[in-house]
Amino acid sequence: MSGLFDPVPFGALSLPNRLVMSPMGRGRTSADGTPLPVMAEYYAQRAAAGLVISEATHPSPVAVGHAHSVRLHTAEQARAWAEIVDAVHRAGGRMYLQIMHAGRISHPDLHGETPVAPSAVRADGTARVFRGKPGYPVPRPLTTQEIAATIEDFARCARTAVDIGFDGVEIHGANGYLLHQFLSPVTNVRDDEYGGGAEGRVRFPVEVARAVAAEVGPERTGMRLSPGFPLNDMSEPDRAVVYQVLLDALDALGLGHVHFVAGSDLDLVHALSRRWRRTVVVNPGTGPLDTDTTLAAADKALADGADLLSFGRQFLANPDLPERLRTRAPLNAWNPRFFYEGGGQGYTDYPVLAASTARRTG
Repeated sequence: MSGLFDPVPFGALSLPNRLVMSPMGRGRTSADGTPLPVMAEYYAQRAAAGLVISEATHPSPVAVGHAHSVRLHTAEQARAWAEIVDAVHRAGGRMYLQIMHAGRISHPDLHGETPVAPSAVRADGTARVFRGKPGYPVPRPLTTQEIAATIEDFARCARTAVDIGFDGVEIHGANGYLLHQFLSPVTNVRDDEYGGGAEGRVRFPVEVARAVAAEVGPERTGMRLSPGFPLNDMSEPDRAVVYQVLLDALDALGLGHVHFVAGSDLDLVHALSRRWRRTVVVNPGTGPLDTDTTLAAADKALADGADLLSFGRQFLANPDLPERLRTRAPLNAWNPRFFYEGGGQGYTDYPVLAASTARRTG
């Protein structure tokens, strides 16, 4: 547990530990993506994390990828998010908003439009819509004018996030969504300045990062990446070259952090982590969700160059995860039935350590 529970600087913040709550979509929204009040309780319960990163949040209607995924592009949504981040701050926490455009991983049933992407390359798989499980359609390639408008959507969402109290933002460039789609020569077959070789394919993610950093400050801006991660029908045959070009461009912007996803090309992640000069967040992934396995994964990731460790399912079921790991207490089991539905059930009703201990000894 070397350094896991020591304070660590993070931009202008000082984090009390190196544990980050990873972004996890949980589906507790209205039909139009407005956060429900129960989300404030959920996130505040987990404020003991060094940093809480919100679930992926869409900056426009066409950016939506799943039914009941959360958004931030209306005044009502901003008010709901402000209550959430205020609850986290009152509980002593720090919170970033993750901004995501789903690109081709979407469906007209969600927003009434043909999904957009770098190129007209359909994803294999089925969409998560309000009814049924339709296949993904062939997306429509973004025009250069639409690319500029999409960049502005990201920047406007970031500005709103900071204005309503978030400590910073993370751009979602991973997991097969729009920015990730631009990086791959399989999903991006454009012949303009946003396609072709590595320099062209990284252009859109870099321009998004530049615009967001200009709005909220580079030290409060990060990007999540998943080199080699095949989720959502992704393939990246030249990833070793592309991610070095991307990382160098993001470094030149002065971005505060990069966040690598578990399941990626670990050798490449280690090489990129050593290349990055500021904060590296790594989701190390684990096998069984128990205390010893989680601590072992954290120690290995720190030894391999990570500065912060993000965990998803562990935080999902253990609001007091830092204390459980610090005291080597058992972790709660999680129930996948309520990942994306259920209100407070399977969401805010996981017991904390003190309550669990009281029940066992009472």
